[in-house]
Amino acid sequence: MKYVGWDEVTTGVVLDSFKGESENAAFVRPEDRSYSEFNSYTKSVADWRVLKPVYNREICIDCQNCWIFCPDTSIISRDKKMIGIDYEHCKGCGICVEVCPTNPKSLLMFSDFIDTEDAILEWPKKEKKKKSKD
Repeated sequence: MKYVGWDEVTTGVVLDSFKGESENAAFVRPEDRSYSEFNSYTKSVADWRVLKPVYNREICIDCQNCWIFCPDTSIISRDKKMIGIDYEHCKGCGICVEVCPTNPKSLLMFSDFIDTEDAILEWPKKEKKKKSKD
């Protein structure tokens, strides 16, 4: 098999994401799938990230908005429960934070260099709603 660069691929060629059978891949956890060696799942593609989303389990309501809207499928969810973030593929776009409905948000952006435990210590407290005087 001859490997070619992206600019040498024949127009209309099919690049299979998986090795062998892939018919039921949607029902197999990503880490258990048999990926082709050129699939982006097998490569770290987040080296240039500056900010990363940090997830606070204490606040999360498992609404799945972050999982639905993440363009890189970097939100890890099992049985409709958020369990973490795949930092090997997360680009730090912040969409997950924008769609989070909790107060305070269960996902916030922090420097890529901050430890998760330290970020959790900096989490804002719940904002009280101001009552209008009518």
